[in-house]
Amino acid sequence: MRILVLGSGAKDHAIAWWFSQSRLINGLFVAPGNVGTESIAKNLAIDPADPKQVYEACRQNAIEFVFIGTEAPLFTGVIDYLNERGIDTFGAPRRALKLEGDRDFSRKFTDRHNIPTPTHHVFDDEENLSAYLQRHKGERFVVKSNTIAPSRVMIDSSDYDALMKFSKKILPSASILLEDHLEGLPITLTLLVDNKGYMMLPPSSDYMKAGHGGIPTGGMGSICPVPLQESVSKSLVDTIIEPTLFGLKAEKMAYKGVLTISVIITKQGPILVDYHVRFNDPAAQAIVPLIRTDIIDILTAMKEDTLSTFNLEVSTNSAVALVVASEGYPEDPVVGKELDPIPAALMSNAFMGSPFYFFGGVHSDNGKLVTNGGRCVTVVGIGYNIMDANKNAYKGVKHISFPGAWYRPDIGDSFFTN
Repeated sequence: MRILVLGSGAKDHAIAWWFSQSRLINGLFVAPGNVGTESIAKNLAIDPADPKQVYEACRQNAIEFVFIGTEAPLFTGVIDYLNERGIDTFGAPRRALKLEGDRDFSRKFTDRHNIPTPTHHVFDDEENLSAYLQRHKGERFVVKSNTIAPSRVMIDSSDYDALMKFSKKILPSASILLEDHLEGLPITLTLLVDNKGYMMLPPSSDYMKAGHGGIPTGGMGSICPVPLQESVSKSLVDTIIEPTLFGLKAEKMAYKGVLTISVIITKQGPILVDYHVRFNDPAAQAIVPLIRTDIIDILTAMKEDTLSTFNLEVSTNSAVALVVASEGYPEDPVVGKELDPIPAALMSNAFMGSPFYFFGGVHSDNGKLVTNGGRCVTVVGIGYNIMDANKNAYKGVKHISFPGAWYRPDIGDSFFTN
């Protein structure tokens, strides 16, 4: 099978690497790809969000299957365009996109199906928002754009001025969703879904701030799998997963692809905070190296609607994903910084037992690696438990060096220290 993966970020590099391990493919392409994917696939210099360019690339390269795990191509209709022309795809069609692209809709969806979510309100003007925050001064809230936002940017604060400043940037173009802050453990549930059921990949926990109590970001790290009590796992299925999948079928939004659910495990039980109809970054980078099953076998089961009975083979190891970011990220990342040379074997993830390196905001300039984004490289350490994986990730990050590079020093710590 000849495969095209759409995207250029670290999670797209991780997905492409997953495909590269398959014994069942005879051609792998990534569009546009990055410096990491070029060693395992052929990069195609096209716009992945342009349906016509993607289709033409499929025709020219005899591509049979297109995998979309990132947002832009989904929201420009690439899935529907390719399907109408006979090319198989992985990804959510237009009818399901409002689950992520309209948070007000998704909250009404959860209300209709009795799925627990934080207390929430939608505001489309500063005056009403300001009045509400004044009445609840000192209380802690989360503010998000009501529409899809790159890197899941949000603010979590009890400071009136900070909440208003963040909201004023969004309100000219979109309404905002204001939610009560929740205390608990953040969990990312990654489901592969078909017409008859689902398969859950190992659950992860993401670190979504620049530091402990710092500025929210697109994600600075992830650990996988998360050790969950059996009662918590059962509650996740009974109160969130099953009602969600029932609701998607009942409202004619069911599809074949990935559904990512962000949850907070509170003292009152699991509470849903977001849906994504794509893989999350950096959760994907932590999950992928632990899957032992050939990805083509998984996709075949999805096509045949047998995911719910499919035997997924997962490593008994743990993974800790550590994101190396540019100076100034997430507010104003500094780009154009040259990376110290990285051994080719590490670039291509060819060393068994060494950390994985998945590239995002890095490009090649006259043979040199140069930063061109905020989150530059995800280093994934593998170990027999979270503590061991943490040690391997932080050893491996020493190979990624450029002026202003930084990363959180505590990814995974809370899972093995008290």
